[in-house]
Amino acid sequence: MHDAHSPEVMIATATGQSPAEAWPALPTLAEWEPTKQTLHRFAQIVGKIRLTKEPFRNHWWHVPLYVSPTGLTTRPMPTGDGRTFAIDFDLHRHALVVTVSDRRDATFPLPGLSVADFYRHLMAALADLDIPVQIVAVPFDLTPVTPFAADDDHASYDTGAVERWWRALVSVDRVFTTFSGHSTAKTSPVHLFWHSFDLVVTRFSGRPAPERAGADPITREAYSHEVVSFGFWVGDANTPAPSFYAYAWPDPPGIIDHPLAPAAARWADARGSAMALLTYADLRAEPDPDAALMAFLESAYLAGATAADWDIAALTPANHPTLPSR
Repeated sequence: MHDAHSPEVMIATATGQSPAEAWPALPTLAEWEPTKQTLHRFAQIVGKIRLTKEPFRNHWWHVPLYVSPTGLTTRPMPTGDGRTFAIDFDLHRHALVVTVSDRRDATFPLPGLSVADFYRHLMAALADLDIPVQIVAVPFDLTPVTPFAADDDHASYDTGAVERWWRALVSVDRVFTTFSGHSTAKTSPVHLFWHSFDLVVTRFSGRPAPERAGADPITREAYSHEVVSFGFWVGDANTPAPSFYAYAWPDPPGIIDHPLAPAAARWADARGSAMALLTYADLRAEPDPDAALMAFLESAYLAGATAADWDIAALTPANHPTLPSR
């Protein structure tokens, strides 16, 4: 029975849609590359804002974006005057939302915008909300390197492709987050690096790593310590098929002699280093994709950590305590 003094709870539901798949079929790179290129640049603009507003954290952990129940988020960032704000890609409504702790907000739709439009809308919104921001307003490691304010060429936004990509990210984020709790090692958050547009989680042995020859400052900081890293990308010119990957740094000898799971996973050469690969299509073909992805992550971790002589026993929890129900 409904209590007369209880607040009325309103449940918003989508209409005209079938229940979401946990592991939806993804478009091929060719099918959605114009949209991916546009969305990638949108994410870089937001990520660069986070880079300028957040205090530095090791391994560049202050710059990525995070999967949220509605899309992607920066999480709260300091404005510099005692307030905080967040920028969210609301991929339910296909809108960009800026929310400030002083109860103000701004939003605008994403479909139909060029990169230049998106940049102008967002900078204007931040100015109206009294949030000063200056970024290096050109793409990072993307071609062509057209300044954001002048990029009217990238203006594609396929809502169906974006939704399928985001729904896949939700499932990957869920499994990655569970996996990250299976070790007492220093572990990164599960986050989306807007540089390469991949969702990543990384474990650390605790030992410093030798500096990569010719490494730039970004790479030097990212790989300052030994890691086994895991990620998911939706395809690029080098690896067009959406895939899961894992690798160790430094690349330990003999890593490819260790088995991977499930059976479809394989070792590949990535610019002279070993990389474990499992395509998203092969994962979807498994009877239990969640379990198959967990098996891939665990087997790749054991391969890298064993070959690199990590103290695996010391980094493995003795048990997983269950909280009491009351």
